[in-house]
Amino acid sequence: MALEKKLYQNAKKPEGSGGIFMMNRMNERHRHMAKWGFSTIVVEKDDKALDIGCGGGANIATLLQKITDGEVYGMDYSEVSVEISKKKNKKAVSTGKCEIVQADVADIPYEDNTFSLVTAFETVYFWPDMTKALKEVYRVMQPGGRFMICNEADGPSEKDNKITDIIEGMKIYTAEELKNMLLDAGFSNIKLNSKGDKPWISVIAEK
Repeated sequence: MALEKKLYQNAKKPEGSGGIFMMNRMNERHRHMAKWGFSTIVVEKDDKALDIGCGGGANIATLLQKITDGEVYGMDYSEVSVEISKKKNKKAVSTGKCEIVQADVADIPYEDNTFSLVTAFETVYFWPDMTKALKEVYRVMQPGGRFMICNEADGPSEKDNKITDIIEGMKIYTAEELKNMLLDAGFSNIKLNSKGDKPWISVIAEK
């Protein structure tokens, strides 16, 4: 159990060989959920997009496929995640089409009104100060920009409680909780999407 708990901390902040294993696993495990999440939002070919908590870089790769005339950025506070994401999107990084940096969502290293699209897949569970983080996301977004949170869990369940007991600092939010926090941060036109047969949610808000 102790070994399992140690391994699962890599879902929060991947480190070392365990982190590499977790990132590869999550790229595959979350593939279908991410595809569904992207189906709930329009990605424009000239968007300037930021993927927060980019993990293994799979969602950056999808954004690069959709954004042919814009730019894609990624950030994660795990050094392992940043390196894996850079490796997966090596060509785009080398040509300047994509930039991936190590950073904390509480202090996003970009100027005000930079991005037309921001995505956050399976990451808000681990943001220790949601109020500060959401205000930072709002700050770096362009007026009229879209922000999507996509999670595979939509609230407390027996299965989810077991996971949150294992992973320190993890918190699972309902769609309504996310909506209210987004409103408090200044966002508007919030749309809630659910998969129906799965507990997946996509919450989309505008600045």
